[in-house]
Order: sequence, then C-alpha cells, then structure tokens
Amino acid sequence: PGLSYTWIFNNNTLDLQEDSRRFVSQATGNLYLAKVEPWDVGNYTCAVSSAEAQRRAWGTPTALALRGDGVMGEYEPKIEVRFPETTYAAKGSSVRLECFALGK
Repeated sequence: PGLSYTWIFNNNTLDLQEDSRRFVSQATGNLYLAKVEPWDVGNYTCAVSSAEAQRRAWGTPTALALRGDGVMGEYEPKIEVRFPETTYAAKGSSVRLECFALGK
C-alpha cells in the first residue's frame, strides 16, 4: 500500500490523463499500450514512489521497437512490472523493487 507508479517515455513523464491507448495499473505498475504506433517507439522507464517513505526509485530504460516483418511471435507486446504482493523491510534498511519488460 502507498506505492504509486509512473512511466517515463524518452525522459518525459507519460501524461495519461487523456490517453485512451495507454494505461498504467496502480495495482500492479503495468504499462499497457493498445495499437502500438510508430511514435510509441523509444525508451520506457518505470518509476515507483512511496509518499509514506518519501522515496522514489527508477528502473533502467527499456526500449520499445517496431518489428518490420509484422510477426509478433509467441508474446504480444507489453511492458510489465512485477512486484511481490508484500515486501518486508526493517526501518532504515534499503529495499530494491525491479522493473522489466516482456514481449517482442
């Protein structure tokens, strides 16, 4: 509880207020893109913040590229963030939350 997820696209925060093609789940942190367009190509970075801990962490950038042959393979394109349901940490310790991409 208390975590907030944001995605950065090419060093700019994604503004999803009026975007019907992109969605960030605040439950999982997943970024969903519908009907990928050429202008979606670039680097995506997830940022996780905790207001309670007054901390913010960024993942490493993940590139999204279009395939020229139109073949998707066994995975549909998506960028996914997975976190354990509960992460325990002692007060004053460090916690590492990882982001990664899955798909072709």
